Amino acid sequence: MINIKSDREIDLMKQAGHLNYLTHEEIKKHLKVGITTKELDQLAHDFIIKNGGVPSCLGYDGFPASICISINDEVVHGIPSNRKIKNGDIVSIDFTVRLNGYESDAARTYIIGNVPNEIKDLVKNTEQALYEGLKEVRPGARIGDISNAIETFAHKHGLSVVEELVGHGIGSDMHESPDIPNFGARGTGPILKEGMVLAIEPMLNLGGKEVCMLEDDWTIVTTDESPSAHFEHTVAVIKDGYVILTGE
Repeated sequence: MINIKSDREIDLMKQAGHLNYLTHEEIKKHLKVGITTKELDQLAHDFIIKNGGVPSCLGYDGFPASICISINDEVVHGIPSNRKIKNGDIVSIDFTVRLNGYESDAARTYIIGNVPNEIKDLVKNTEQALYEGLKEVRPGARIGDISNAIETFAHKHGLSVVEELVGHGIGSDMHESPDIPNFGARGTGPILKEGMVLAIEPMLNLGGKEVCMLEDDWTIVTTDESPSAHFEHTVAVIKDGYVILTGE
């Protein structure tokens, strides 16, 4: 069942989303060569708690950290550790924040130091693919319209789309219906209605689309070890389109 949120619920989710945004901004200040992913995780955890939120990734299905940090060929769900960020890394940071009983979900990918132009293009075009998908969000559109816009843009720029992982509805639970694939045909899938809240998140690879899970049972990597990027916003469907809840 797809939950339709009231105006009050969307306002509460916007507050959760704002804390998510502020946490990303705090992480960005400290993201540099030499810092460990575990240090970034602790920083994010403390910031969320200090501001009245809950780092809801921590303990979710046993996940052992407050944020996911995925580097280079890691697509999603990288577990923070003593690994140090290096020059030339691309670092994807994804997490949920719970505030006032509601979740917010957002991801960003950062370039650290010097990387080839093809890596810069991967990151830039993955972020733009998110906004191409968002352009389709309005009452009466379908989930497949979002999916197709992301896939079309990705393929136009020579990127492959991870198919095993999808966006999702979100609300009082981190993952709700509907699923939002980053590939598919226009005119398919559930119809968007005012009050739906969606976490839309393209995950695009520079190489092939195939992925696999590491032995930690969490980290998803590209099978061919090609770099991957990930961007995500939580958005609400409103009368004349959408509003980003995880923005400033």
